Amino acid sequence: MKTITLIFGAVYGMLSVILGAFGAHALKKILSVERLESFETGVRYQMYAAFFLLIVGYILKFETKTESWISWLMIFGTILFSFSIYGLSMQDYFGMNLKFLGPMTPLGGMLMILSWGLLIFYFAKK
Repeated sequence: MKTITLIFGAVYGMLSVILGAFGAHALKKILSVERLESFETGVRYQMYAAFFLLIVGYILKFETKTESWISWLMIFGTILFSFSIYGLSMQDYFGMNLKFLGPMTPLGGMLMILSWGLLIFYFAKK
């Protein structure tokens, strides 16, 4: 689990830089200011998740289910949160109705919050 956590942290970090640059350069010309700001929110929270996973990957020993859940909740929460925002931001450009992604954003955010909560619980317990 430690390796998975570190790999996702590194991949999320790399994708954040790539998508951030893409948004700042290519998307700036084709998206409205509001959609671009939403896209940037997804990138920002993805980078927060990258740092979280890298730090947790080095701190935790992953000897308990709680430790694994801390990582899984952040990994899946980030996918739901950030990638739903990317889709919603780009739906006009793609000419597709991706509004079904709307409920996934707060669900992903809730999973990310639960991950932080479990981390607090883990530290308090130690």
